Amino acid sequence: MPPPVENLVEVRDVDFSYDVRPVLKGINMAVPRGKVVSIMGLSGCGKTTLLRLIGGSIKPSKGEVRVAGRVVHELDQDELYAMRRRMGMLFQFGALFTDMSALDNVAFQIREHTELPESMVRDLALMKLHAVGLRGAAHLMPAELSGGMARRVALARTIALDPMLIMYDEPFTGLDPIAMGVIGDLIKKLNDVLGATSIIVTHDVQESLKIVDYVYFMSDGVVVTQGTSADIRGSQAPFVHQFVWGEIDGPMPFHYPGTATGADFGVGAGHA
Repeated sequence: MPPPVENLVEVRDVDFSYDVRPVLKGINMAVPRGKVVSIMGLSGCGKTTLLRLIGGSIKPSKGEVRVAGRVVHELDQDELYAMRRRMGMLFQFGALFTDMSALDNVAFQIREHTELPESMVRDLALMKLHAVGLRGAAHLMPAELSGGMARRVALARTIALDPMLIMYDEPFTGLDPIAMGVIGDLIKKLNDVLGATSIIVTHDVQESLKIVDYVYFMSDGVVVTQGTSADIRGSQAPFVHQFVWGEIDGPMPFHYPGTATGADFGVGAGHA
């Protein structure tokens, strides 16, 4: 039998709570090197919290998160900063520096983390912009970019230091269908070209299922199902089926819980 694929990220029996409110409960996940893995589910189910645990900005209440074989919450400050330099993060809506050009946004962390001469920094930043199709927009400010272009500049900044792990927090939010397709295609191609590993946190099901190798589907802080894109599309689990196909009727009700309709509208209470 072939040797098992090495996992870049492993989440083992992880619990996490904000104060007394449990957010994650017994989470187990594995992200193999070189793959694109998605974490899906409704807002508030714990997806972004997992990214924060992987990045080391918070610590689990129980269990451990390993990146490249190292337990993240056991690293000292210098080791954690060194680990983070090998990670890239695409924030929701891009989070570009508004007073810097597209070129300077991409060059920022190259300048921050290296001592390369300015001419080389500029060339590297232009190369990253070229990789996302925006070398010609290097001089533009964020306010001059469309939503899709801004997200592509943010992606160029994310890969500026050729990270081993790229994390995406809702990369498709607010984009039109064409821009969504462009970003999805770039995520897959850049992962392959860079030899990186990618984790996508999203609730945009159909776009994600086109590009990912594996999916973890979460609800209320637990993994309710997992599998390939085909597995998720074909799932008969009621909640997953409703979520994937956008159905109104299912375990997630249309109406927020409340009193009986007649009580609110005075039916049977003597009102005209």
